[in-house]
Amino acid sequence: MTGFDALVAEVRACTRCADSLPLGPRPVVQLDPGSRILVVGQAPGRRVHESGVPFSDPSGDRLRRWMGISDERFYDPRDVAILPMGFCFPGTGPSGDLPPRPECAPLWRRRLLDQLTGVRLTLVIGSWAQAYHLPDAGGSVGEVVGDWRARWPEVVPLPHPSPRNNRWLKEHPWFEAELVPLLQDRVAEVLGWGASRFDHLPVRPARCRGRPGDRHLGWDQRHAG
Repeated sequence: MTGFDALVAEVRACTRCADSLPLGPRPVVQLDPGSRILVVGQAPGRRVHESGVPFSDPSGDRLRRWMGISDERFYDPRDVAILPMGFCFPGTGPSGDLPPRPECAPLWRRRLLDQLTGVRLTLVIGSWAQAYHLPDAGGSVGEVVGDWRARWPEVVPLPHPSPRNNRWLKEHPWFEAELVPLLQDRVAEVLGWGASRFDHLPVRPARCRGRPGDRHLGWDQRHAG
């Protein structure tokens, strides 16, 4: 067993938060040392906990549409790593799923990020992921997403693709009309399908570089329970 495989096995066996998880621990991650795209989510929902497959829900369907990617390529860890801020379903609160467990990131994140040396594009989804990976960005999710040019083409902040965000998407039609087509081009470029239509657009310097190495993230269906 390689050091990478041993680390993933250790993650899958983690029970650090067991007493705080209503359905018990089931870490859901996808990654490979050669992953080219990193998807940074928040934490698995109940459906993902039950299936053991990340983004196997309506949020995942919408995310794959935004990326312009098939299920087959999305679940190939050589193409896409998936590393949520919390690896286990944290439970449900009055207004949706609870935040990721705070123990998870300090325990595992740096060790896993260091394994991902080939990532060329990181998608940072939702407030918890953006707070960690873009700590100096400030503002709401909408403001961070609206400033997406500041980090292009390596990092793209996104709203959560949950159906709960339908109202936000309706109120911000520019996101799917303008950014999503460019994101699809960028995904195609990174995976070797073609060049990006964004090449002719100006890119402003990033106000926030995040923590060194934080653009390297991931998880692996081959190791899912």
